[in-house]
Amino acid sequence: MQLNCGRFELDLTTPKVMGILNVTPDSFSDGGQFKAHDLALEHAKQMIEQGVDIIDVGAESTRPNAAFVSEEEEWARLEPILSSLQNFNVPISLDTRRTSIMKKALAEGWVDLVNDVSALEDEGAVELLAKQSNTAICLMHKQGNPENMQKEPYYEDVVAEVSQYLQDRVQVCKQAGIDTKRLLVDPGFGFGKTLAHNLALMNTLDQWAKDQEVPVLIGISRKNMLGKLVNEPEPKNRMVASVVAALAACARGAKIVRVHDVKETVQALTIWQHMGVFI
Repeated sequence: MQLNCGRFELDLTTPKVMGILNVTPDSFSDGGQFKAHDLALEHAKQMIEQGVDIIDVGAESTRPNAAFVSEEEEWARLEPILSSLQNFNVPISLDTRRTSIMKKALAEGWVDLVNDVSALEDEGAVELLAKQSNTAICLMHKQGNPENMQKEPYYEDVVAEVSQYLQDRVQVCKQAGIDTKRLLVDPGFGFGKTLAHNLALMNTLDQWAKDQEVPVLIGISRKNMLGKLVNEPEPKNRMVASVVAALAACARGAKIVRVHDVKETVQALTIWQHMGVFI
């Protein structure tokens, strides 16, 4: 399984690790830690040394009840770090839901993957990405928006509905001329879902992932669902829970895991691969 990812081609026969680089003041786990340019760049270097496969850069928090960020502010946060990351030989992912931000970054040639929590539903996003030759795209499911998505989310059948939505968005991309070798899907843990919804998706991942035409990316690192399961209110203290969840996702078919704890996740996946878990 191969992903066309901008300047790179990623072999997904074994799981890959996407490291999170938030240049925001209010992300749920590491808000403010890497807002300063030098700190963000140093963290990127550290993740590369730890074996990261992709660096995902975001400048707008999409946690529940996150504050609104203007387009101007989002780009002001992104521009210096995206520019500096071009010196590193690693795929760069842009975490944004705005077509205008995608357009600016793509025009500079700064990103290899667009990671969109809105699955390219913003006006013009599909058409913009269709014009690119090989930029990868991650289409994520969410119910509602950050300001309201955790207010009594409801599904008749969360697994069937999330799976169908992702299949439908892949079809929209295909109809626009986007090659499936550029596409990933993400069920969106914690985005308009209760703990029961999240567990239903995780516990059936090996089944519904088979219905997807493209590889699955999982972002579960340090999330509230893990905190509830292990009674840990502080996101930074959920490292072990996050690594175990990442391993569980990969064992059930996830091809990329999006994580805060790169070193620990890479080590865990390496041990599992040497023990023959991922063949």
